[in-house]
Amino acid sequence: MSKFSVEGGVWKELTPLKRAEVILTLIFGLWLALTVLAPYTLPPGSVTDLSGKVASVDNSDQISQMNPLAAGIYYLGDVNCHQLASRSYFLNDNQMPFCTRDLGIFVGLVVGMGIALFSSIKPRLAFILLGFVPMVIDGGAQLLTSYESTNLLRLITGILAGVSAAFLIHWFATGRWESISRPSGGSTRTDGK
Repeated sequence: MSKFSVEGGVWKELTPLKRAEVILTLIFGLWLALTVLAPYTLPPGSVTDLSGKVASVDNSDQISQMNPLAAGIYYLGDVNCHQLASRSYFLNDNQMPFCTRDLGIFVGLVVGMGIALFSSIKPRLAFILLGFVPMVIDGGAQLLTSYESTNLLRLITGILAGVSAAFLIHWFATGRWESISRPSGGSTRTDGK
C-alpha cells in the first residue's frame, strides 16, 4: 500500500481541515494547469485578440470554434476577465484565456496554499491583507490614470494577491478570525494555546 493512499498513511493522519486544504490546493493546481494548457490544445495562432469587457461574452465567435475543454476555459475567461491582448501572455501563439494578473493570482493561490499546508508560517491578518496592496495600487493606477503597467509587474502583483488570498482562506479555515471577534476577557480555546 502506498504511503499516500486514501486508506492509510499520510492521508489518514491528516485532520479534516488539512484534507480539505489539500483538495482545494489540488483544485487550484488543476485550474492553473488547464489555464496554461488550453492554448496548446488549439492550432497555433488561432486565438490572437480576445480583448473585451468583464462580465460579458465578447468572443463567442472564436470560442464556438474551439474544442470543448478549451471552449469552457476560454468562456470562463471571457466572462470573468477583460482579456486585453496587450495585458495577456501568449502560449503556442495563442492568447491565454485570462490576463497576466489573473494568471498570477492562479499561481499565487497554488503557491500560497502549498506554503500554508506544508509550513508553520502563520502570518497575522494585517500582513495577509498587505499582500493585496501592490495589486490594488498597480491596478488602480491603471484604471484611474494614464499609467500602463507591465505584464511582469501584473504577474508579480497577481502572485502576491493570490498568495494572500490563499493565506486568507487558510486563516478563516483555521478559525483565526475568532481571535478578532472574541471578547478581550480571555481565550475560549480549550487546547491551551
